[in-house]
Amino acid sequence: SAESIKPDLESSARIVVKALVSSGVAMSTAGSSRPASGSEHMFSHALDVVSPVSSHHGEQCAIGTIMMMYLHGGNWKNIREVLQKLQVPVTAEDLGVEDKYILEALLLAHKIRPERYTILGSGLSPSAAEKVAKITKVIK
Repeated sequence: SAESIKPDLESSARIVVKALVSSGVAMSTAGSSRPASGSEHMFSHALDVVSPVSSHHGEQCAIGTIMMMYLHGGNWKNIREVLQKLQVPVTAEDLGVEDKYILEALLLAHKIRPERYTILGSGLSPSAAEKVAKITKVIK
């Protein structure tokens, strides 16, 4: 939970390090970054391509995670709330990115690693991209 991750708290650092090590083990076992790099990462890399504004990869992935969880039918609202408690950007505005670039990135993301099948499948339609971004409040 968000309450267990706090600045300057040793137990918080342990939680984060354990998650990072577990992720590394999964990638090592698979021989690929695939276990830790799905559609949310593809969205982040697509945003790097289309947006003239540079933002942090992890923050872009966080926003991508909100939208991808919506597409999966999962509890995207909980993820959004936790990210907000941790003061992580949850909107295009928070990132300093125009809404149109979020939509462009959603439309491009499935082409970033085409060999990796994700929830994005063969791509979103423009109307589907706008719907997911608006419902999750990533864009206005």
